[in-house]
Amino acid sequence: MARVTIMIPTQRRPHGLAVAARSVFGQTGVDFAELELVIVDNDQVPSAKPVADDLAKAAPFPVIYVNEKRPGVAFARNAGMARASGELIAFLDDDEEAPAGWLAALIAARDRFDADVVFGPVKARAPADIVDHRDYLERFFSREGPAEATILDRHYGCGDSLIRRAALPDPVAPFSAERNHIGGEDDMLFGHMGAAGARFAWDPAAWVWEDPVPSRLNLSYTIARAFAYGQGPTAHCAAAAPRDTLGVVRWMLIGLGQVAVFGLVAGFKWLTRAGDRAEWLDRAARGLGKTFWWGPFKIQFYGRTA
Repeated sequence: MARVTIMIPTQRRPHGLAVAARSVFGQTGVDFAELELVIVDNDQVPSAKPVADDLAKAAPFPVIYVNEKRPGVAFARNAGMARASGELIAFLDDDEEAPAGWLAALIAARDRFDADVVFGPVKARAPADIVDHRDYLERFFSREGPAEATILDRHYGCGDSLIRRAALPDPVAPFSAERNHIGGEDDMLFGHMGAAGARFAWDPAAWVWEDPVPSRLNLSYTIARAFAYGQGPTAHCAAAAPRDTLGVVRWMLIGLGQVAVFGLVAGFKWLTRAGDRAEWLDRAARGLGKTFWWGPFKIQFYGRTA
């Protein structure tokens, strides 16, 4: 078994961090002698250090604490990469909880498919008191994929993934700082890796729970986030070197079409109070994001640590 670093970036979520880390301690089918946990605290005040210190006392393998004071999700991930010693890097978010066989499933899929990156499903669970749009909200924060383990022709986000370090364009600081405040630094990285011929895989056995922060379980957050997600493909074409102008135009036109169609359906669904109205509003917001993707329309979701 190759050496594996499990990385958990965190920002002011002590309970979520503790749940995520303890789920890592309970992994089975792996050699603990080849594991380490890197906790990256993206807070100007090292607020996660007491939790990390307590976790280290109970850990079956080394726990490395990193305090990255510069605000931004890319800075946080890169700070963790700089301290990680693993040949493989497994990412788990601080609102996720991994079943006992999670890491072994990721490693097995990597070996089976000779993959550079392996992704697994994310199953969101909302608290019992969330009633409005519950199904939509759980789907929004979940990740679905093929029913069987397979090679992928696309990529997902960093949470619940395993990356072969040697396949990264920069093994120490692979995440782009320009995405610090809006997110999507992982999409940009995997997009570049895919263009360079990286091999992506999926294993449904490598699933995790996700417990979204309660303040995010509402349409104000998810529709704004859907808009930001929609910006991704257009912004990726604009950031390409050389700039993919045709790609930018193509995605903007696709976005306009989606706004027209999905927006009309969403309006009708909302008037009739249809149960799936939030789904259509989400789709329309993603289309709008494809069209309005540049500077003044960027929404800051990350990087606030003061």
